[in-house]
Amino acid sequence: MPNIVLFSGSSHQDLSQRVADRLGLELGKVVTKKFSNQETSVEIGESVRGEDVYIIQSGCGEINDNLMELLIMINACKIASSSRVTAVIPCFPYARQDKKDKSRAPISAKLVANMLSVAGADHIITMDLHASQIQGFFDIPVDNLYAEPAVLQWIRENIAEWKNCIIVSPDAGGAKRVTSIADRLNVEFALIHKERKKANEVDRMVLVGDVKDRVAILVDDMADTCGTICHAADKLLSAGATKVYAILTHGIFSGPAISRINNAAFEAVVVTNTIPQEDKMRHFKWLKWQILCYIF
Repeated sequence: MPNIVLFSGSSHQDLSQRVADRLGLELGKVVTKKFSNQETSVEIGESVRGEDVYIIQSGCGEINDNLMELLIMINACKIASSSRVTAVIPCFPYARQDKKDKSRAPISAKLVANMLSVAGADHIITMDLHASQIQGFFDIPVDNLYAEPAVLQWIRENIAEWKNCIIVSPDAGGAKRVTSIADRLNVEFALIHKERKKANEVDRMVLVGDVKDRVAILVDDMADTCGTICHAADKLLSAGATKVYAILTHGIFSGPAISRINNAAFEAVVVTNTIPQEDKMRHFKWLKWQILCYIF
């Protein structure tokens, strides 16, 4: 592949190496470090003049540091005369802050979009955006790729009773996602309407659909503290579901997430590799972690 240079940020180097191996490329030389005052320093270790540069950096871990590192890497490549810089951001940071939902609230996803554009990014590749309208925050091309093909494959290969399953969205915002998967599998779908007291705390849930005597498969774009999917699993089992699976694109698993999943009645919780999970795997009793991310 001529004229392509692939760099990895520090957020998910295993994913970057997998991409490089798939493409038959070597990762570009880059040194990232911090000064004693915690400023980020980036040194690009090879020429990128006239090259098509791809930088892989997921919005996970130390999100603010990793975002700043990505911006500096983009700018370093741009002012080093690269012909184009593409930021590959599997999990887009601040994607949940996509609208002004109360007085004086920021639209932080738009701010991140502006920062990426100003840094010099020519193209963005991301996956399963929390709100697809975030693509409209950019004046540059944005490819929002989907985990759906890999999700369909995993369901068919790993759930023996998938023809008697029902695809469930844990909130109304994911209805389009689950209807698409249900149509491809030729099964029914359901959704759960949730009301929140405040962020990361669900007040009550109402199930819309019939899950009695069926395998319920919860599908969502991300799970953070996992309060929603664990409440949803309890709701589905109390409504008569025989088994409950959860398939998530971005497994953030912060705060009490691990203990909640360990105490929940899931057959399996399956995530993609947009966020590294190796450190968390040691603490899970039931998590089946598989790489579903078909674009990577």
